[in-house]
Amino acid sequence: MNAHAHSCLTIAFAQLNLTVGDLPGNANRIIAALEQARAAGADLLLTPELALSGYPPEDLLLRPDFYRACRRETQRIAAAAQGIAVVLGHPVEDLDERYNAASVLRDGQLLARYHKSLLPNYEVFDEERYFEAGNAACVFECKGVRLGLNICADVWESGPAAAARAAGAQVLLALNASPYHINKQAQRLEVVRERVRESGLPVLYCNMVGGQDELVFDGASFALDHDGALAHQTSSFEEGVVTLRFADGRWLGGSVAEPRLLEAEAYEALTIGVRDYVGKNRFPGAIIGLSGGIDSALTLAVAVDALGAERVRAVMMPSPYTAQMSLDDSREMVRRLGVRYDEIPIEPAMKVFADLLAPQFAGLPADTTEENLQARIRGMILMALSNKTGSIVLTTGNKSEMATGYATLYGDMAGGFAVLKDLYKTLVFRLSNWRNTLGPVIPQNIIDRPPSAELKPDQKDQDSLPPYEMLDAIIEAYMERDESPREIIAAGFPETEVRRTVAMLKRNEYKRRQAPVGIRVTPRGFGRDWRYPITSRYQDEF
Repeated sequence: MNAHAHSCLTIAFAQLNLTVGDLPGNANRIIAALEQARAAGADLLLTPELALSGYPPEDLLLRPDFYRACRRETQRIAAAAQGIAVVLGHPVEDLDERYNAASVLRDGQLLARYHKSLLPNYEVFDEERYFEAGNAACVFECKGVRLGLNICADVWESGPAAAARAAGAQVLLALNASPYHINKQAQRLEVVRERVRESGLPVLYCNMVGGQDELVFDGASFALDHDGALAHQTSSFEEGVVTLRFADGRWLGGSVAEPRLLEAEAYEALTIGVRDYVGKNRFPGAIIGLSGGIDSALTLAVAVDALGAERVRAVMMPSPYTAQMSLDDSREMVRRLGVRYDEIPIEPAMKVFADLLAPQFAGLPADTTEENLQARIRGMILMALSNKTGSIVLTTGNKSEMATGYATLYGDMAGGFAVLKDLYKTLVFRLSNWRNTLGPVIPQNIIDRPPSAELKPDQKDQDSLPPYEMLDAIIEAYMERDESPREIIAAGFPETEVRRTVAMLKRNEYKRRQAPVGIRVTPRGFGRDWRYPITSRYQDEF
């Protein structure tokens, strides 16, 4: 019995929300997690990838002073690790070579160090720009158990896990900064089970949580036994320090969090994305221009859930084309949410601009110029309120609009953070309906009525765009899966709509390049992982 008790190893892991560049603050959080783990009787604490610096630090990683500051905090964490080991994810500079590293620290000493060997350079990742690849396995012993280290991308392909096994590892500890997108967790489990099958090693997968610019990390850390069985899964999007025991090749004391609906996860990602962007950048609150439409309604709901009603302000700026229904619905929604609400009619400003430009526009017919002026007047008002109060303007455009350019530069695109930027219009409807199941905050009328920009009489989105179900499917095929128009047409989509959608998508790159950053929730968003030239004459394959 005693021998068995001796071989039982207690491992804690910290699913933490860290802030890029806040080295003292991140170190304090890691030290607090260490103290919690030690109080729970853990022998070892595992932290996420680059926990000390936050992820991704981008070009901070090119600054020598950044590494000096990281070294100081690493020493402070090592000194705090008394009677307990910590596996710390941090950037390291060694003889002019830079590594994405995991260091095993205890009682002020460095016991072992691993350098990430597979550096991802796809999707949102850019690690080859910053780091050298490590080329050696790292195995260390804790209470008689030999533990191997891998960092994030190392477990996405074969090689590093098998190398850890060959070096004598009995368990694999994986430090991760794996960003969320829809259905990502199923993918992670599948990939890590593949590593378990190859290596025969049980795995503890520790992921970070929280928002960092356009990325959101969902945590959802887990442990797999040597046969691939799920022994533990932490709730997604929640911080915490979890303790598991490891004995006789199995994880003990774990629990598996209930899987969440896709809508619930995506909504949570938006909420955390807004809360952390506003909070970590120290904005006092947020301002949203309401239109009576579903995009601004969902943005307002997310903002209130993220920040609290007292930190959110809604502004309705009706024009002569704004339907009474839009005003009624907006007033009803702000009543339900209890946010500050102002109405600022823009007709006086429209008249001033019309008079101002009349000599320039003489003899020319009215067109989208006049419509765009309305959007720009509204943008100017919102930005003035933002300047005066310090609160950030949350823009309300969705992915379908970003793709097709169905948005006005310096108008409804004005603002600091685009909450729905990576949500197709069809998903906006799904999330709005789902949010109402928790409590009816979005008036049903907003969800049911046909979408309209309300910039001219009786305008409907569908006058100038294909039906959203079709539009979104075409955009997804072209921009997320890199299918050619020929393949999309072969899949059954009408050629006229495919041609029109692809042409709009390509023509509006210049707008997207000037759009605010927004939260990524799909496998490919119009952000870090979409880099197309503005000036391009490439002819697609039809």
